[in-house]
Amino acid sequence: MVRKTFALALVAGTLLVSACNTVSGAGKDVSSAGKAVSNTAEKSK
Repeated sequence: MVRKTFALALVAGTLLVSACNTVSGAGKDVSSAGKAVSNTAEKSK
């Protein structure tokens, strides 16, 4: 579980750094990463 969460955070961080050209883009990336983490948490229940 911890390993999966860490991998997801690493991927999200990489996407955030590589895809953010504007503040609006950063907000979308953070939102997308948050949804992915939430979905993973829900599946792990």
